[in-house]
Amino acid sequence: MQRRLVAALALVLAACSTEAPLFPAEVYRDTTVSMGSIASFKPDRYAGRWYEIASYPVPFQDGCRQTQAVYTPRNDNGFNVRNSCLDADGDLRSIEGTARPAGPGRLEVRFDSVPFLSAPYWVLWVDEGYRTAVVGVPSGRAGWILNREPTIPPDRLEAARRILSFNGYDLSRLRMTPQAAP
Repeated sequence: MQRRLVAALALVLAACSTEAPLFPAEVYRDTTVSMGSIASFKPDRYAGRWYEIASYPVPFQDGCRQTQAVYTPRNDNGFNVRNSCLDADGDLRSIEGTARPAGPGRLEVRFDSVPFLSAPYWVLWVDEGYRTAVVGVPSGRAGWILNREPTIPPDRLEAARRILSFNGYDLSRLRMTPQAAP
């Protein structure tokens, strides 16, 4: 299980890399479209639990449901990060790491079990109440819609989808993440 988790994380970091990937990964956005993170990002308001509402298919999340991320603030405006999901067998999978500031609305994420690799994590949009967020990576190999609750109101889901589209993401390939037991 641990070996599988480490291999899966290596795939996610490769998918997020702006350099040549270590592993093949699909690209879900037109990288000729300029992508921008939010300049008014407030790390203290971003802290806490986020539920993955939708994402682009990446190998490390095959069979995942009830996917969540918890961001715990650190003194350097970064976070300790814990990502978790239930796999196809109903077993909890989780991984821990850190996210450090890399510019306005931009973080570099590194996971403990994958040394020497980090990945860009750009917050593209957060609604005024910090209830819904859209996150992407410049390479276009990953993207997420996150929400503070396991369900999202239709208007915020539509706004999040529009942000992804504006940043060059192909909405036809976006997949909803099951948050309830099957």
